[in-house]
Amino acid sequence: MKIGAFMFYTDTSIGVVEAAQALEARGFESIWVPEHTHIPSSRKTPYLYGGELPDAYRHTLDPYVVLGMIAATTQRIRLGTGISLVVERDPITLAKSVASVDQLSGGRMELGIGGGWNREELEHHGVPFPRRWKVLRERTEAMRAIWTQEEASYQGEFVSFEKIWCWPKPVQQPGPRVWIGGDGANTLRRVVRYGDGWLPTSDKRPSFADKIAELNALAAAAGRGPLPVSVMGTPGDAALLEQYARDGVERCIFWLPPTGEAKVLARMDELARLAEPYLS
Repeated sequence: MKIGAFMFYTDTSIGVVEAAQALEARGFESIWVPEHTHIPSSRKTPYLYGGELPDAYRHTLDPYVVLGMIAATTQRIRLGTGISLVVERDPITLAKSVASVDQLSGGRMELGIGGGWNREELEHHGVPFPRRWKVLRERTEAMRAIWTQEEASYQGEFVSFEKIWCWPKPVQQPGPRVWIGGDGANTLRRVVRYGDGWLPTSDKRPSFADKIAELNALAAAAGRGPLPVSVMGTPGDAALLEQYARDGVERCIFWLPPTGEAKVLARMDELARLAEPYLS
């Protein structure tokens, strides 16, 4: 099982390069960064996890700028978005950003995506909140066309363009793995339809065995092989790590605090000791 780390990089947290190099030195396999273009100050949409919205949400750096810096200053650690709000970006420019990071990193990009939870944030980008999942699917399909076709085109309800030239193409073909976030009633069907893997949040779930079996049954019915699972927000619990490994989880991703260098490095050391059997 692989071990990754997630962090809200902000204008006040540990430096991007310092954190990434520290994770790589400790044997972590991947680093994952979130995305929020902005947070509407009305705060009409309640925080996804309840309570007050953490300040880090207001201060996130652009994920593709962050991953580009990490790509330039590391050697092997994989570069993930957890998650990229594809519904808030133009699919042609996003396809170029993702492919550029993949090219410059030598094929290390992992693209975690989701529909988003903040209604006002999405609507500021012109996305009807009830239609966000269809917007997400069409934009993802359009990006795959751009990554794999010399003259790409796509026709949908929300995305439509005639033949275009768009480079670079990703090193990984047919593109970086696309991880679908969420855990709703239709999530696993979305993973099978247009994803390469599932990216749920742990929520201290005692086992993923049943959900992995359900996912792979759906994949088999659609003519696909088994699909991998990466679990975000895995608690620092050795027994739970062992259980997830037995379940067949491909990767566990720990949260790091969006704070200064001393606290972040201390937490990395704690997690590295906990996950030592799985680190490279």
